[in-house]
Amino acid sequence: MLIAADKFKGSLTAVQVAERVTAGLRRIVPDVRVEAMPVADGGDGTVDAAVAAGFERREVRVAGPLGHEVSAAFALRGDTAVVEMAEASGLQRLPAGVFAPLTASTYGSGELLRAALDAGARTIVFGVGGSATTDGGAGMLTALGARFLDADGEPVAPGGGGLGDLATADLSGLDPRLSAVDLVLASDVDNPLTGPKGAPAVYGPQKGASPDDVETLDAALAHFAKVLEESVDSRAAEHAAAPGAGAAGGIGYGALLLGARFRPGIEVMLDVLGFAPALERADLVITGEGSLDEQTLHGKAPAGVAAAARAADKEVVAVCGRLALAPEALGRAGIRRAYPLTEIEPDVAKCIAEAGPILERSAERIAQDFLS
Repeated sequence: MLIAADKFKGSLTAVQVAERVTAGLRRIVPDVRVEAMPVADGGDGTVDAAVAAGFERREVRVAGPLGHEVSAAFALRGDTAVVEMAEASGLQRLPAGVFAPLTASTYGSGELLRAALDAGARTIVFGVGGSATTDGGAGMLTALGARFLDADGEPVAPGGGGLGDLATADLSGLDPRLSAVDLVLASDVDNPLTGPKGAPAVYGPQKGASPDDVETLDAALAHFAKVLEESVDSRAAEHAAAPGAGAAGGIGYGALLLGARFRPGIEVMLDVLGFAPALERADLVITGEGSLDEQTLHGKAPAGVAAAARAADKEVVAVCGRLALAPEALGRAGIRRAYPLTEIEPDVAKCIAEAGPILERSAERIAQDFLS
């Protein structure tokens, strides 16, 4: 039995999901052999998943999205580091109810990457998602040695809004160690940098951006790419249109400028966590996340787990808080059956507040259906 589930956002971490499912299974079949492998798709929770798989947790002090110092973590095993941009630049780093769509910066994410380099990393899995920022990765690049100046030769203001004043860009001061590192951009979205499907239009509103802010940010990021193309890299416009450039407020674009290769986050994480050998040992796989819906089918962790399991001819079931997919859609994704908490407790607020005990009851049902 392999439990490879993501977090139930706002209720349970991926580690807690695995613990609760294990407890429920063993209530019905006490001697069931369970292997837990918490998973993540590059967004928040990615470092925790790596630590649960045996990576060492490293804490550093970096700049948060508003410039205030925060304690952030990355994971390290040998010369491989897992860096999660949300640890430094995520929405959870903002005070409750506070958004800063025009000024939030990814500078701290660059500091996290630099800390991974300092720790000897030669491969860096850079998980991006859950960001508070829409600065095209300009803050991250600045922390790594780039310079972005206005017409007066002064650094532009932090955040995506400041990029509208960009006159010159200079990447010659980037940390030279970056050229010797395999940087993997791990994300569950493949949006371009700008346009109707770009970072500001699609994700800006959830970071507090008004329609006017979205327009300002889209123009600023387009200008950013244009200046870079003219003064630094003739492929800058090509990178801006590439899949993943719009990930996490455009930090994907900054990573591509550093030579990163884009891969779906869950695929990268399954490789890093050692999923294939664990899958070989399993006869049933339990995956899941807080909400199984259309988004799940587009690169989220449960879809990636199910695809890998189906390729290995292993049966998969899923646990979730709420289920918004028809049985046919689940079947096409490789999931035989889903067990939503709302099937046991219809009150969504109760499901969120009491997710752990209810999830254990869902796991009991799985044990009764598949193990008894």
